[in-house]
Amino acid sequence: MSYIPLTYSLEKAKKLGVVVKPSKKAGKKLDVFKDNKLVTSIGSKGMGDYPTYLQNEGKKYADERRKLYKIRHAKNTGVAGFYANQILW
Repeated sequence: MSYIPLTYSLEKAKKLGVVVKPSKKAGKKLDVFKDNKLVTSIGSKGMGDYPTYLQNEGKKYADERRKLYKIRHAKNTGVAGFYANQILW
């Protein structure tokens, strides 16, 4: 089953000037496009993300998961890491 991007992620992508669509790459949540060209695929299907936690678990839990994600991925500064951080967290 495809990951459906929530409003949170769609709005964050729009602010960055990119478009996100459910990924066609196995195991990934979203494909990020700029000027109709694939930039990268982000998000592991088996893992949570801020908008999903927010919707399913509430703000307090989502904020804690976001904090831990940011610590864990602080050195992940590549293209995929940047977009995952900005769009999914």
